[in-house]
Amino acid sequence: MNTKDRGSATLWGVALMGLLMAVATTLATVGSVRVARHRVNNAADLSALAAAKLALIAPDRACEKAAALATENGVELTECKITGDVADIRTALPLSLPLLGTRTLTGRSRAGPADPRP
Repeated sequence: MNTKDRGSATLWGVALMGLLMAVATTLATVGSVRVARHRVNNAADLSALAAAKLALIAPDRACEKAAALATENGVELTECKITGDVADIRTALPLSLPLLGTRTLTGRSRAGPADPRP
């Protein structure tokens, strides 16, 4: 072994660990964004279904119920429109990402009867 190469394995090991840490952080960030995206979209879907159900029975309470369901699912209801018997819902979820700061994910869903009434 050449004396000039002494300790180079340590440097390569440290570099490899840094690379592995960067890859692991990236994968964890991507995974958390995907989970949050599903959460915000699922909350929008559930809220829209609840609002559409109430739009037929008690339209004045539809958005109130949608907001309550969104809050229970950990997201914020940002918009609720009831047009006839169709509910149009938008939800938002702030997400803190390493190196990127805080970003807001949004979800949208519409729900109503399958067959429009004449």
